Amino acid sequence: MKPNRTTGAATSPRVTALAWGRMEAVGLTPGKDLALYPGGGGEWDWAEHGTRHDPGVQPGDVHGLLAQGAEVIVLSLGMERRLRIAPETVALLRETGVEWHAEPTRAAVDLYNVLAAGGLRVGGLFHSTC
Repeated sequence: MKPNRTTGAATSPRVTALAWGRMEAVGLTPGKDLALYPGGGGEWDWAEHGTRHDPGVQPGDVHGLLAQGAEVIVLSLGMERRLRIAPETVALLRETGVEWHAEPTRAAVDLYNVLAAGGLRVGGLFHSTC
């Protein structure tokens, strides 16, 4: 996760636009894949923790959100549900006891925005293609 800048007051930045290959969130530079958390976010760098479509989202990606104070995690599965979640990541989420959700990207963005609007300290990893 390459931090961008903070949005202030540890609120989770709302996603304002989603299209194939591009996302926008309040106060952040647009990107293809975004990691969002309380107070900010930035481009989600898959190479940082070895994320690939299969086996999927890695524990290190989720650790980054937790380290930024996320108490609820939303993971996107891609626009066409091609992104998986590694078994080790699922195990980590269960071990931490954090509430988490995994949805296709559009549904994940909608859920994330609802949770953020409700004042929850939500973090999310969003993939805007496949």
